[in-house]
Parts: sequence; C-alpha cells; structure tokens
Amino acid sequence: MNVRRRLIPAALASALGLGALTACSSDSAASGNTDKFDVVASFYPMAFLAEQIGGDHANVTSLTEPGQEPHDLEISTKQRAQLEEADAALYLKGLQPAVDEAVGQTGIKTKIDAATLTHLEDHGTGGHTHEGEEGHSEEEGHSEEEEHGRDPHVWLDPVKYAEIAQGVGKAFEKADPDHAADYKKNTEALVTKLKGLDSDFENGLKNTKSKVFFTNHAAFGYLAERYGLTQEAISGIDPESEPSGARVRELQQEAKADGVTTVFYETLVSDKTAKTLARDANLKTDVLDPLEGITDQSRGDDYFQVMEANLKALRTALGAK
Repeated sequence: MNVRRRLIPAALASALGLGALTACSSDSAASGNTDKFDVVASFYPMAFLAEQIGGDHANVTSLTEPGQEPHDLEISTKQRAQLEEADAALYLKGLQPAVDEAVGQTGIKTKIDAATLTHLEDHGTGGHTHEGEEGHSEEEGHSEEEEHGRDPHVWLDPVKYAEIAQGVGKAFEKADPDHAADYKKNTEALVTKLKGLDSDFENGLKNTKSKVFFTNHAAFGYLAERYGLTQEAISGIDPESEPSGARVRELQQEAKADGVTTVFYETLVSDKTAKTLARDANLKTDVLDPLEGITDQSRGDDYFQVMEANLKALRTALGAK
C-alpha cells in the first residue's frame, strides 16, 4: 500500500468491537429498515461515537470488521445496500477511499464527514512530530493535494474527538428531530467524559523524565502536540514502510540523548521492526494502541479503556513522577 493512500486518511480507525458497542451490529441484515435511526459508520472511532450519541434510538453498523485494517477495506455489494438502506452515514473522508466513493454514490440523505467537524493538521510524513509544531492555518486553502498530507488520527486527541462528537450530535438532532433531546443529552455526557480523559492525560504526562517516545508509525501526532511530547516514528505515517539504516541509527542516538526507554508497537500491524530496533538499541517494547479497532488483543473493551491503557503505558515509558 502506498504512503499517499495512508495520508489521504483523516482518521486511522478501524474495526468495531461487537462487545464494546452494545447497539452496534456488523450484520448487514440488521443495518437498515429498522424502527430505529439506522447509522452506517466507516470504522471503529466513528461507530463508537454513533453508538454513544445515538443510544437506544440508533441502530449502528460498521463497514470495517473487528481486526480488519481500515485502509484495506473494499466495499461489497451487500455493504453498498447497507448504505442505501441507512438513515445516515458517518465516515472520515480521506481515510478509506472505498468508503468515500460508496457514500458519494448513494442517495443517503444524511452524510456526516467527521473531517469537516474539526481542524486537521499536517504532521509530516517523516515521523517527526515535535512540541509546538505548526499545522495548516485555518486561512489556508483546503486543496485536494493539501488534504493528502493531513494527519488523520484526530480521535487520539480527546479534545478534537470531542469537537467531532459535538458535530455528530447536531447532525443526529437534525436528521432525527423526534429524539433530538436525547441526542443532545448523550452528546453532552460524552463530551464531559472526553474532557475528563483530557485532564487525565494532561495531569498524567505533566511531569515526566523524558518527553520523547518512539512509535511504530506516526499515529500519535495530535496526542503528542496536545500534551507537549515529541513523537519519533520508525516508519512515518505508513506503518508498512521500512525505515532506512540511517533512520535506525538516528533513533538509536536519540534514544541515548533523550532517555528513551521504550519502543511502542500496535495491535493491527507487525511488531517486527519495533522489536528489532528495541533489541539493537537495548530498549523495551510495549503497546501504544492507535485505536483503529477493538480486538481480543486490545487493552480494553472500548475507546476510553484503551486510551487509559495508553496513558498508563506512556507514563511508564516516559518516567512519570
């Protein structure tokens, strides 16, 4: 898979944990024509929002199966029928080109593009995301070429994820006015919980021995920027790309200079490169989950549990006081 396809993403998210999303089903037969507000979501972070905000009134299905790498998704004929039957589609334009195309071709009335509900930034493709790094300004044009370089992993920043949640809530209220009051209440509850998570990260990462962490690929740019950290990715935005020898030597030197103790890898991508670097540089390894999907290997059953596990892993690796 080429890097460009990875970059178009505006949200690296994936699979839907069936146990985590109580109102969510991946069975296409249950996707439309129910007596509820039928929502088709593209991947886990969107499905989680839909389930939390929709509550008892929504029937949520995900196009991306548990454990499936979201960028590799191809839309089946059955899934196109799902979309046609749904009341709303919730997706993140640019993350999954096949989804973008399918949604664009359907006559579905309510199409909610999460990429329009917050500001996406360009964290670069080389894996360097430093504290205070500037992204595109709001005044700049939003050309297609610029969007290719924008970092899709907005859900890993609780503040940006809350912004998206608020936009989704308003869209639900408009599309299903009979239950608008409940959608509003559910959205407010979710945003409050996300603010709490933000506080946990801010307080938990405020006093650490190191501010630098190594990851398998550059999924944590927004998180690093939010909490004053520096992400150094082995493989840039694309987790499937192999680092150069020069990049490996650079990381080895930086590990010594910045007191890096741990190389993080993730659940849906091979840990081979991360473990090789860790072995050569005498570092530890641990999981930092980009929450592209909930699987049996996830450290938690939903977004909040996995994010708390990520915080714990970061605190340990960075030497939190």
